[in-house]
Amino acid sequence: MQRLELSCEFVRNPSGTAVALAAAAALTAVAGCAEKSDAKGSDGIQVTATDTTCEVSQKEFPAGHVKLAVQNKGAKVTEVYIYAPGDRIVTERENIGPGTSADITAEVKPGSYEIACKPGMKGDGIRQKVTATGKGAPQKRDPRLDTAVAEYRKYAQAQADETLPKVKVFTEAVKKGDIEGAKKAYAPSRVGWERTEPVAESFGDIDPKVDLREDGLEKGQEWTGWHRLEKALWQDEKIGEQEKELADTLVKDLEDWQKRVGKADITPTGMANGAKELLDEVATGKVTGEEERYSHTDLVDFKANVEGAQKSYELLKAVAGETDPALVKELDRQFKALNELLDGYREDKNSYEFQAYDKVGKAERKELSDGVNALAEPLSKLAAAVVK
Repeated sequence: MQRLELSCEFVRNPSGTAVALAAAAALTAVAGCAEKSDAKGSDGIQVTATDTTCEVSQKEFPAGHVKLAVQNKGAKVTEVYIYAPGDRIVTERENIGPGTSADITAEVKPGSYEIACKPGMKGDGIRQKVTATGKGAPQKRDPRLDTAVAEYRKYAQAQADETLPKVKVFTEAVKKGDIEGAKKAYAPSRVGWERTEPVAESFGDIDPKVDLREDGLEKGQEWTGWHRLEKALWQDEKIGEQEKELADTLVKDLEDWQKRVGKADITPTGMANGAKELLDEVATGKVTGEEERYSHTDLVDFKANVEGAQKSYELLKAVAGETDPALVKELDRQFKALNELLDGYREDKNSYEFQAYDKVGKAERKELSDGVNALAEPLSKLAAAVVK
């Protein structure tokens, strides 16, 4: 995905659990905190990325709440990941442009990790091994944040549970060779996934199986999942035995996702970072028309991503509103504006059907992109607001 430069400043950890929503399965929640890092004083870890390097100033740091002050000094757009063993995603931030910076607040438990700088937002990235040390001192967390986590977990599970029946309508049509029926069922089958995608991505192995686009394939990797079937339906306009087998594989992989969602490690900062990740997904895939390049159902995914981000925000809003009322006011305004803009593309105001994205002109796409950017900027500050 890209390259980067980042610095990490460590602050006291009031919750002491795993990091970003993308971190869901990466870390185990710990009710504790770590002392502020003394690494280079208050500057924390400095990570400098170029198109060919990823230099980390310090390889060990205290576990707990951590602030990554990311700066991209390369010529390409970049993204930053923290990986736990097995390439489980702890946190990530996409779409960091050349010469720009981004702050990421996350929670990290003691253990071994890798920081990956991804120039061009592709591949495994340029990686450095790092270690979060210590056990952290137990400290009470605002009970409203625990409630938010519990409610979000229920939401994520409900989305998975509701997705499987819709997926089976889609895959049964594929197996029957019913191209038109499969096309009609395709977009609805993806809504629950798109609302909670950072949770699925955190597991590391599920997302590549079910939601990978053709241009994201690694050498020798088999292409499976929704988009493989999307291409067969809209571009090839034929369903063969391979597609019927892939339909069964999609159900199997999503059933795995459904079973694992309830075990995901979810934290307040993870929810906040996951909300920002969903907006990044919109910016890098939906607004560009790349995500649903054959079906042109991008606006369905777009709306689902925004709804998922808003769910996290609404659950964290009470705490964030006390620490940063101006931020909450701005987020309320920008969510309202973007939802109103999206609703203008509904085929029917009472349905979840949207205009085909290939019918959306350049000026309208620019307006949608501006709306996403206007929301993404304040949303990037939500994680910091819930741990102040």
